Amino acid sequence: MTPSENRSDLQCHVDSLHPGVGGEHGATRRGALKLAIGVGYAAATLPIAAHAVIKTPDHGLDAGVVSYTSDGFEVPAYGAAPADKEGLPVILVVQEIFGVTDYIADVCRRFARLGYLAIAPELYARQGDARSYTDIPRLMSEVVNKASDAQVMADLDGALRWAGANGGDLERAGITGFCRGGRTVWLYAAHGAANRANGASAVKAGVAWYGPLAGTPSALQPRSPLDVAAALKAPVLGLYGAKDAGIPLDTIDKMKTVLAAGSPAAKASQIVVYPEAGHGFHADYRPSYVKAAAEDGWQRTLAWFKAHGVV
Repeated sequence: MTPSENRSDLQCHVDSLHPGVGGEHGATRRGALKLAIGVGYAAATLPIAAHAVIKTPDHGLDAGVVSYTSDGFEVPAYGAAPADKEGLPVILVVQEIFGVTDYIADVCRRFARLGYLAIAPELYARQGDARSYTDIPRLMSEVVNKASDAQVMADLDGALRWAGANGGDLERAGITGFCRGGRTVWLYAAHGAANRANGASAVKAGVAWYGPLAGTPSALQPRSPLDVAAALKAPVLGLYGAKDAGIPLDTIDKMKTVLAAGSPAAKASQIVVYPEAGHGFHADYRPSYVKAAAEDGWQRTLAWFKAHGVV
């Protein structure tokens, strides 16, 4: 992507750091991670269901690795937008636990081909390389659960500011995310971003794909979506699978009850449950992919954003 000339507090730039550049191990590791963003898949998800993988071309797009500074840390991200366009609606794309893989980059390109500026920050870059893990419990304990919700909210704020400095219209911003990223969508929709004058949500709408709704509180992740749903500042469309063993239907029912008694944005939120789908039904590179549910969910996503002015 072409960076903005405005490099003030964001220090925005297209990343050109290669492995071995920099004087300390952390910079070298981050450089290697940046080169991997949007390329290939995580070790824990191999082998890939190649017959179903969607490949969205990047011709006519500004697409690639970018970076911005958040709380003194250079956050790498994958961005995609129509080439040479300004004033674009913005979509934050929030990764699964596996990092910003080719799948997440492709989702960004899908939005870009529809006229959006989409950006997917690597939210676990501080903690490690999520794509290198083969064991999911170790990935969760050593990387994912060490990223605090406060850090994730701040990094998403930074991604939005980057978008606003690089052709995006922050009055037309939305967020979508998958798996753990779906959980993040609920939290961010309740988050009063620091870059908004009145504490209102930085996004106008969100779409959460099978994001966990409950969880055991910890110092780094003190609240679950169920805990914040009544105070949503932006309406969320939740897309879930009835066969998802990790998100029981009674938890979804609890969320519906909380939403119905909550803020105007909570009341405006909706949840759709696909009877024949389980977890990860949008992930076209995995056996969990359910084409009919994925395609219906994508159309609902686009309609949701349009209905709430993110278009």
